[in-house]
Amino acid sequence: MASRPWRDFRCPRWQDYAPALLMIPLGLIVTICVVDVLAPPHIHLGPLLVAAPAITVAFAGARVTALMGALAVAAQVLIGVLRGVLPTANIQAQITALIVVSVVCVSICVVRDRRERQLHQVRSVAEAAQSVLLRPLPARTGPLRIAGLYIPAEEEADLGGDLYAAARTDHHSTRLLIGDVRGNGLAAINNAALLLGAFRAAAHRQATLPRLAVHLDAAFRWDTSQWRPREEQDTDEDFATAILLDIPDGEPVVHLISCGHPPPLLVRGTRLTSLVPDASHLPLGLGGPFGIAAYDVQTFPFEVGDLLLLYTDGVIEARDAEGLFYPFTERAPEWTKDDPDALLRGLRDDLLAHVHGHLGDDAAVVAIRRLAV
Repeated sequence: MASRPWRDFRCPRWQDYAPALLMIPLGLIVTICVVDVLAPPHIHLGPLLVAAPAITVAFAGARVTALMGALAVAAQVLIGVLRGVLPTANIQAQITALIVVSVVCVSICVVRDRRERQLHQVRSVAEAAQSVLLRPLPARTGPLRIAGLYIPAEEEADLGGDLYAAARTDHHSTRLLIGDVRGNGLAAINNAALLLGAFRAAAHRQATLPRLAVHLDAAFRWDTSQWRPREEQDTDEDFATAILLDIPDGEPVVHLISCGHPPPLLVRGTRLTSLVPDASHLPLGLGGPFGIAAYDVQTFPFEVGDLLLLYTDGVIEARDAEGLFYPFTERAPEWTKDDPDALLRGLRDDLLAHVHGHLGDDAAVVAIRRLAV
């Protein structure tokens, strides 16, 4: 499940109703033309025709705006002919002004359309990058059903510092990573890409979960510090909170290593349990110059029918207009009867409704249900 649901909360664009909105400038031209012709000689409504192209530029392209400007000019000429004042300086000045305004409106449309095409290209590149970096999770791996949800804080963004990934191992287990990179912007995206690449390269090769954690920490520290001046390495550190999981096919358990990340939630029936490990290690990248030598693995029961929820702090720290946090642990059991995809759709809608469509931080959630083998 790799959707961008935040866009469902955007207000409809005027362009979506362009055919109906065209009736406004057209009706304005006809009305002004008829009223001006029938009005007494001392009443002149022709100058109001300038509103037709000015309104059209708000929702239509350059060609339609030019057409509406031409119709307005034609209506002004018609008014001059029918009232017998076309040769006068006043009507000619009105026609000239109307032509100038129409040309300006068309020019604005041309510039705007060019920028929209450029923005569309940028979005296409961002979507392609997202599909490479944040690949969709497998819907089924071994006895597991999995779904992932990612919602960036910025409305038009496709990438951020939250991440998740899954890998299948040779010893019949599934390994998963969920993390949250410090900061935002391009630096966070770069570090997220680094961590995802390191996980995908090593998750299926490292024999144990602690060795995988050591590898990720070392790769993260080396890449984020190799070009930084020595005097900056202790003052501007990059790091990422993360949870590493290994779920064997044949055992009803989940092994996990926590690196400063919010603990997973295990839902069994209507009972929710927070899987808080005995030891939570430092975030990846903060293990000192030589890293962390050993990581402790915690094992929890994960039986058939159980649901495991992994998430980033963008979910639990989402606030509404009154500053109240999103009640994730209270709402989660309400959707546990659904499959992971349906659960995340309900969570997505409820979360965005809570914050009125504007998250303060990126949010990511992974739902895992164990099925019978």
